[in-house]
Amino acid sequence: MSWFIRKEKGINTPTELKKETPDGIWYKCPECKKVMHTRELKVNAYTCIHCNYHEKVGSVEYFELLFDNNEFTELDTQMTSGDPLQFTDTKKYPERVIASQKKTGLKDALRSGYGKMNNVDVVVACMDFAFIGGSMGSVVGEKIARAIDYSLQHKIPFLMISRSGGARMMEAGYSLMQMAKTSAKLALLNEAGIPYISLLTDPTTGGVTASFAMLGDFNIAEPGAMIGFAGPRVIRETIGKDLPKDFQSAEFVLEHGFLDFIVHRKELKNRLTSLLEMLK
Repeated sequence: MSWFIRKEKGINTPTELKKETPDGIWYKCPECKKVMHTRELKVNAYTCIHCNYHEKVGSVEYFELLFDNNEFTELDTQMTSGDPLQFTDTKKYPERVIASQKKTGLKDALRSGYGKMNNVDVVVACMDFAFIGGSMGSVVGEKIARAIDYSLQHKIPFLMISRSGGARMMEAGYSLMQMAKTSAKLALLNEAGIPYISLLTDPTTGGVTASFAMLGDFNIAEPGAMIGFAGPRVIRETIGKDLPKDFQSAEFVLEHGFLDFIVHRKELKNRLTSLLEMLK
């Protein structure tokens, strides 16, 4: 191993010749703490190759995974939130929206589009947690409603991918109204006999869980996803008791009958296609 041992003393490498490892090449799993190449993470549908932990991703990644060749037409691309209540906390609501838009490159907490999934036509609406915690405001509700309208008009199945902290407090009652609006639109979808599949990812909570996320013909989830209404700390303090192990995990919710099945993200596209073929 003499080639590996530096024999001469005092050899210094100029700073400009030192090679730094570029940011983003390696990924450390937050669950098992093992390291993998980010290319492996992407090939494995953004899940850990060691422990199958599902990394939290947004609409860009889901559209890439589901739509054939990542080809789709996005709906309502320019819709943004107003400020009907002139809400201010640590900053004005419009300022918070603009800051989130600059940080994420998104207009709001949901994107929708239509295309083919394994050559099956589908409309997909996907929430982005990076935008104000994936909170459901008037834009999110309206874009879901319009995506459902497109499904109704063209008789195409509708897939909803939820990942949200719940209602957007800065819009108060306007946000809560989206629960009723989206639920009413889904009732029309049901009357027309058009399939609706709801995919719950980590986390799906609050008013989203209490409305469209749990109204699917099939309610499915990713492994380990947190699913619930109020957070476990609030529930624990309310009932004054310790909660069961893995409370509000997808596995716990499945065991108690609120989900149809749990699907690994690598299998998601094929499982969804099989469901839609079955529902024809």
